[in-house]
Amino acid sequence: MTEHSNTSTKVVVIGGGYAGTMAANRLRGREDVEVTLVNPRPRFVERIRLHQFVAGTRDAAVGFDTMLGAGVRLVVDSAARIDIDSRTVELASGGRLDYDYVIYAVGSTAATPVSVPGAAEFAYPIGEWEQAERLRAALDAVPVDARITVVGGGPTGIETASELAEQGRAVTLVGGGRLAPTVLEPARRSIRKWLTRHGVEVLETARVAEVRADAVVLNDGTVLAGSVTIWTAGFGVPELAANSGLRTDGLGRLYTDETLTSRDSDRVIAAGDAAAPSGQPLRMSCQAAIPLGAQAADTVLAHLAGKRPGEVNVGFAGTGISLGRRSGAVQPSRRDDTARNFHLGGRVAALLKETACRATIAGIRKEARKPGALSTGKGSSGHRKPALTADAVANQ
Repeated sequence: MTEHSNTSTKVVVIGGGYAGTMAANRLRGREDVEVTLVNPRPRFVERIRLHQFVAGTRDAAVGFDTMLGAGVRLVVDSAARIDIDSRTVELASGGRLDYDYVIYAVGSTAATPVSVPGAAEFAYPIGEWEQAERLRAALDAVPVDARITVVGGGPTGIETASELAEQGRAVTLVGGGRLAPTVLEPARRSIRKWLTRHGVEVLETARVAEVRADAVVLNDGTVLAGSVTIWTAGFGVPELAANSGLRTDGLGRLYTDETLTSRDSDRVIAAGDAAAPSGQPLRMSCQAAIPLGAQAADTVLAHLAGKRPGEVNVGFAGTGISLGRRSGAVQPSRRDDTARNFHLGGRVAALLKETACRATIAGIRKEARKPGALSTGKGSSGHRKPALTADAVANQ
């Protein structure tokens, strides 16, 4: 590995998603900080567009050369362990990176549950780039009229089902309890109506008991034939923190204080889906990840300036769900993520969602050009107020 100057502060950012890329760019606000971004892929993945990628309507990856500011060093590798005693990050390739601070932005993972027989063998998750590539290949290998089963009634499941239906696919959506649980009934009703009108068979309360190569079996014993099963129900996080001896919550998110600093090391700062400030993590979404990435960088910069870091200051503005390319549903919320009593639908919602998706990339690129450009909406200490609304409806 390249040697660093002894006079500079070395910050290793683990994870090149929305939080990590934002943090890496923001750290460039000080010239004496050397930033290394560790990511397993050479391209930035727009995770909120993976459903478009699998349907063949849009790419979902862009070059890091367009996302990172000058001077950020990209290491295409995976972190295997953080050694807080020696202050090194051990890489999967066998290398090591020395650090003064680590920003832990490993994000979340999509996986099939071991509790459902056959899910791991036969179902296709969609939450990561490699999973989406595998799923797209599987879809390309079956006839256009082959039945596709989407498991999961949250935003990812709805968006995947609607994108495929708009491409002429025969889709069954197994909701697992309630469709779009983060929105109110009027918005839910509009989503259900769109899906039905476009030929999606919606089984809102059904749950999957078993996945087979050519079918899924529901809890009531019903067998649904299908050529491809897509699993969108639930997210987890990588086990890097736990494997490094750092305290985590029940899901494996790094346990931090309200400044996003690990309870076990003041040199490890968390951001994004893998952070659990005070054991009360925010909803997994790029809506939260980007401001958390900015705040994690600000925590490091505050330490370097000899100042007290600010506390978590992030809130939500709503849930946005795309329904194909020409429709959608936007459920505005209060800053505590509780829904407001109105929603937007149709083409207006689709335009808002697309604008928000584009704004996530634009915001990170702006930070690359001008570190500190993103306003974090600082307010009273300890309150999780809205910190970023540019991508407010682009959550997954």
